[in-house]
Amino acid sequence: MEKLYSQKLAKQNAASPTQQYLDVAEVKEDVIVLKNGSLRAVLAVSAINFELKSTDEQEAIISQYQNFLNSVDFPLQVLISSRKLNIDTYIDFLTTKEKQQKTELMRLQISEYKNFITQLVSMSDIMDKTFYLIVPFSPIENQEKSFFSNFSAMLNPQRNILQKRENFETYKSQLYQRVDHLTAGLSGIGVKIVPLKTQELIELLFNAYNPTIFDTKGYIDTEKMELK
Repeated sequence: MEKLYSQKLAKQNAASPTQQYLDVAEVKEDVIVLKNGSLRAVLAVSAINFELKSTDEQEAIISQYQNFLNSVDFPLQVLISSRKLNIDTYIDFLTTKEKQQKTELMRLQISEYKNFITQLVSMSDIMDKTFYLIVPFSPIENQEKSFFSNFSAMLNPQRNILQKRENFETYKSQLYQRVDHLTAGLSGIGVKIVPLKTQELIELLFNAYNPTIFDTKGYIDTEKMELK
């Protein structure tokens, strides 16, 4: 999937020079790698209906959230993705159920309900919102490498590759320490979190940069993920 995504970006680069100005270098092992070497993890976050909570529950949530904010010593980015509600899968489900009914009355009722839902969604702009937390990690690197260090890397490319791999594993481990901290902190207020996998990150990025041509076919829809 990562190779296919790289090939897709390469083809788009020829047609759209603006692709070269994107900050994303690659997506691998459930992490977004930026061109400056920093990493990003994206967490899908569930919502809670604060207004339906009792007064005591609301006060407890606010207090827990304050404690969580005070415990975070690194920057965070909140992303809210709004999409027009897609009910094609649900309509297909109703159509299947309609065909399985043995009585004409049940088939008629399902058909009328299906038409009602279709008209309701087509007449109203019903948006489905998905919430994400973007967790950054920027390694401190020496950008001013000497001529001899660059020359040594050229003479021993295998060692250079192994070094880069080791650095990536170290940085990823430190990034996911932050992810674990966020998961533990927010679970206390009833918010459920799940880190996006590689394929889901690719879908999210492709949807962000290509909102008019995005097609969920062949990708995992993050809206169907189970937040545990």
